[in-house]
Amino acid sequence: MRRILVCVTGASGSIYAQSLLQKLMLARSQWEQLAVVMTTNAKAVWNTELEPNTWKEFDVLRYETNDFSAPFASGSGQYDTMIVVPCSMGTLGRIATGVSSDLITRAADVVLKERRKLICVVRETPYNLIHIRNMETITLAGGIICPATPSFYSRPSTLQEVAATVTDRVMDLAGLSVKTFRWGQ
Repeated sequence: MRRILVCVTGASGSIYAQSLLQKLMLARSQWEQLAVVMTTNAKAVWNTELEPNTWKEFDVLRYETNDFSAPFASGSGQYDTMIVVPCSMGTLGRIATGVSSDLITRAADVVLKERRKLICVVRETPYNLIHIRNMETITLAGGIICPATPSFYSRPSTLQEVAATVTDRVMDLAGLSVKTFRWGQ
């Protein structure tokens, strides 16, 4: 059974984290444990972009960014998938350079060294050369860069539907089943 870690950083795009957590709640039969780590900035941005403190409504294991006793801080914790959504460029840079200064970057280091799945949903535009090189480094290390770039094939009509075009793709990348628009169907 799957063990999934969702990390939320302070980049704009809290709707992506909310959408992903909602979809993971609906897919409970596909995972055994779901843990969430949110930075202080992530909580502030969530409260600015969405209904304040609604991140507390999800029935998940929660860890603070300084809690290095969390099971996914070690490879023996057996978390197989880590999704950083949205992933700030600061967090991306720390992951790319192996700087394990908090629980998120330590967990990413563990996931990469154990050859497990790391998905970074980057939310920035435009990219500078440092961003691109950090994305390249993470890709070469085995991570997946999934820009928070929505698609419009399905003709989304609400912000939630637009966000779902990204989070459905993340669910696919994580190897989870999700009912979504499929090209050619």
